[in-house]
Amino acid sequence: MEHSYWTRVGDHVGHGIDSSQLAQLIDYRDWLVSEALPVGGIGPAEAVRIDRRHIADSLLFAAPMQEPGEIWDLGSGAGLPGIPLAILLPRTSVVLIDRSSRSADLMRRAIRILDLPNVRVEHREIDHLRGNSPTIVSRAALPPEKILRVVKRHLDHQGVAIVGGSWTRKPSAPGWETLEIPRDVLDHTVWLLIMRRP
Repeated sequence: MEHSYWTRVGDHVGHGIDSSQLAQLIDYRDWLVSEALPVGGIGPAEAVRIDRRHIADSLLFAAPMQEPGEIWDLGSGAGLPGIPLAILLPRTSVVLIDRSSRSADLMRRAIRILDLPNVRVEHREIDHLRGNSPTIVSRAALPPEKILRVVKRHLDHQGVAIVGGSWTRKPSAPGWETLEIPRDVLDHTVWLLIMRRP
């Protein structure tokens, strides 16, 4: 169990994690292991890395944002990073978007189990999205170039888009700036790609 990483990340991003949020994160971790992992929602080798690599890493997405009114999570899969962000930011509406009906059904079940009224699931292709959002996130789901096209169409003015991945060295991509999370937060360096719309 690596709950200390969660509280460390919460402190780093300026959103302390209280006991009820910690309990929800534990419930979510247990759900990932018991339900999402057996059906392929996350890879079979990931069980030992859920606390740090998946949940703590997802919480880091709050670093470059204020508490927004809404977050779109593109290619959310099993709810990462959207569900940890919804727990961390309970006043923010989080929309989990995925083209897979299996993923959408999995995430709806997680939302019911965790009792997260600020989260909803949209089963759709990102090319069919409508409307705008002040914050768009995506974690290891789509290449930055594809997300940039979505951002240009759907990110509010003065909004922020954040992309994460399993990078072993500092990434760069046209149209994005790189935010480095120091290694003392998660015992290894993490990078996020950020795009702010003026």
